[in-house]
Amino acid sequence: MDDTQAWFEEQVVAALDGLPDEFKSRLENLEVMVAAEPSPHQLRVSGIGPGYTLYGLYEGIPLTGRTTNYGLVVPDVITIFSGPLLRDFPDPDRLSAQIHHTVLHELAHHFGISDQRLHELGAY
Repeated sequence: MDDTQAWFEEQVVAALDGLPDEFKSRLENLEVMVAAEPSPHQLRVSGIGPGYTLYGLYEGIPLTGRTTNYGLVVPDVITIFSGPLLRDFPDPDRLSAQIHHTVLHELAHHFGISDQRLHELGAY
């Protein structure tokens, strides 16, 4: 692993570590990972067209959508894509801020907050 990748992953961990305890305790059946680039499938399911960039993706069943029948389910996955972020934010301070923003944005989806609601809240 090179220094840039290690630093990038440390930023993702720092964003998670910085969550208030009441949110950390609700991160149930969730895996957070870093990938270099989104796959064609991930771009397709997220509706990202040519010329657009995907920094992160939440795949799973939000906490608000889980019922008493929820069990024995593979973990939800949040993927943070290092390639697009590194390309679009060459300044380390801006990059760090965007990584944290992206992690929090995807965690909001885990908690059941839609893109529409995030737009309404000014969180885009």
